[in-house]
Amino acid sequence: MRNWLSVLSSKAVAMNAIKIALVVGTVLNAINQGDAIVNGLEIEWGKLLLNYFVPYCVSSYSAAKIQIQKKT
Repeated sequence: MRNWLSVLSSKAVAMNAIKIALVVGTVLNAINQGDAIVNGLEIEWGKLLLNYFVPYCVSSYSAAKIQIQKKT
């Protein structure tokens, strides 16, 4: 578990995950809330956060898994 946490919190994994989350999260937000954004309606902030948080988690997990597998 300690190995996972150290890999997940490494700068390389975090920066890559942030970049991916920004791109994928923006696309997901446009798909999920595009009508509200275009029409000036209220944004659902919970959805907005999840649209960025989920890709970050998936990217971080994938990168950490690959790095840990390389070490074994």
